[in-house]
Amino acid sequence: MSELTDRLLAGDRRALARSLTHVESGGAEARAILAGLYPHSGRAHIVGVTGAPGAGKSSLVNTLAQVVRQRNRTVAIVAVDPTSPFTGGALLGDRIRMRDRAGDPGVFIRSMASRGSLGGLARATGDVVTVLDAAGFDLIFVETVGAGQVEVDIARETHTTVVIEVPGLGDEVQAIKAGLLEIADIFAVNKADREGAQQAVLALRMMLDLDKHSSKGWKIPIIKTVATRGEGLQELADAIEAHRAYLETTGEWRARERTRTNEEFQRLLRRELMERLLARVGRARFDNMLERLVAREIDPYRAAEELLGQF
Repeated sequence: MSELTDRLLAGDRRALARSLTHVESGGAEARAILAGLYPHSGRAHIVGVTGAPGAGKSSLVNTLAQVVRQRNRTVAIVAVDPTSPFTGGALLGDRIRMRDRAGDPGVFIRSMASRGSLGGLARATGDVVTVLDAAGFDLIFVETVGAGQVEVDIARETHTTVVIEVPGLGDEVQAIKAGLLEIADIFAVNKADREGAQQAVLALRMMLDLDKHSSKGWKIPIIKTVATRGEGLQELADAIEAHRAYLETTGEWRARERTRTNEEFQRLLRRELMERLLARVGRARFDNMLERLVAREIDPYRAAEELLGQF
């Protein structure tokens, strides 16, 4: 894998694509690639983009990438698409929607299937971001599935979180229910050419003013955008840059990087410990314990103690 990672670090796009495929598949190859690339990561600005289905996330990220490129900065886009609960497949439609960016050597797009993972992200999203970070991209946009109220994990995976709202759908109320109000560093009211856009802005501003837990040092901007026409995207790019500057000058950048690292480390530990537990006790014993749980012959805490006792 050293030859592959060397080529990736030298700017070889084919090596980057192959590395990402290995990382998404997991296994020994993925571990070797990540071990070689991890020391070269930690420089990119990771920006999460989340919001309800139909908010225009892909269109906004697509146009925002163009704005960032005009500022002579490179961009990687990780777009997580939902997986079918019946076939396990994913359309990966973001590749289609963003195809006009594909010819730009300063833009790299990677679609990922969620494969049943909750929180709007895929299992290997963090590892994919690490590879793209090591590859030298200035900004990495992570676009979530669009499940609406459960997509708060993105705040622990990125430095800056952009929450997209749409007028006329009651999303200002959904923001309270979902916790999106608490995770947003920037609000974008997209499709602002629709009726009710200004009301949505005013409602969000009122809720932010009432939120006692909002950051005192960073005043969360609310930016009206029309992604399909590029309106408001320069202002949104300015806000993203301003938030990075704020994080760096206040020391919050390191705190968020620690949160990101902690999240990835704990996820890795959970996965590794589960695999080792199954290898030690055997799948048959695990399934037998599961059947006892279903039959209410044993409670979950005692079952866990029995299995862990053998581990």
